[in-house]
Amino acid sequence: MNQTMETILARRSVRSFRNQPIPQEELEQIVQAALHAPSGMGRQTWKFTVVTNREKIQKLAQAVAEVLGREGYDMYQPETIIIPSNERASKFGKEDDACAMVNIFLAAKSFGIGSVWINQLQGICDDPKIREVLREFEIPEDHVVYGLAALGYPDDTPIPEKERIGKVAYIR
Repeated sequence: MNQTMETILARRSVRSFRNQPIPQEELEQIVQAALHAPSGMGRQTWKFTVVTNREKIQKLAQAVAEVLGREGYDMYQPETIIIPSNERASKFGKEDDACAMVNIFLAAKSFGIGSVWINQLQGICDDPKIREVLREFEIPEDHVVYGLAALGYPDDTPIPEKERIGKVAYIR
């Protein structure tokens, strides 16, 4: 099996991170992977915001907790978050961001960095409490956020293998 397939099959959602910074050069490569994701008609209407300040990450988590009524919500306390945002008017923005997120997760795994998709911002990114934090993160007002990638080095919490199910048909 080749290295790409090994990375894809080994990736898991990590929900418990060590307090260990991610090197800048690795973050830059992860963002490059996101920038190389496919986008509808090649328009690339996205922006990627990388936040490495844990206090600022927790400020966003607190705003999400307040808006959704989830006391104690902390987005799993990651070292870094990458927020893909996309032009509100983009016909393919949600799909483009999803493709970029997959590249982020696979690139992170290739460096031994854990990741998890945080989807709570979908549908609430224009709430005043959330938008206030997004403004601080320099996310444009005309952009929407469908999800974000929480990244960090996994702690020692075991992640059990899940059975992969789904129907497959090969038509020949």
